[in-house]
Amino acid sequence: MSKRHNENLKISDVLKEFVQENNLQKGLDSVNVKDAWANLMGNGVNNYTTSVKLHQDTLYVELSSSVLREELSYGKEKIIAMLNESLGKNLITKLVLR
Repeated sequence: MSKRHNENLKISDVLKEFVQENNLQKGLDSVNVKDAWANLMGNGVNNYTTSVKLHQDTLYVELSSSVLREELSYGKEKIIAMLNESLGKNLITKLVLR
């Protein structure tokens, strides 16, 4: 049984330490990117979005509408900037629309 520490710690510090020790940041980033995409793009785009995946610094988004894919391709840089701002860090450098 582990010893109990009598020092008071903030829950945010404990969670950060837990995430760091267990290498969970990539998984959390992936979930956060999916949520940010859903929130920023709205229902119109989300209805045609079939998959959102983050691999290293590239975001892969699969769309079921070729017309929407073409329209979104004109604003890739703006979409990347909005997603990074929403996430609070520069996580995405490239956006691939499929």
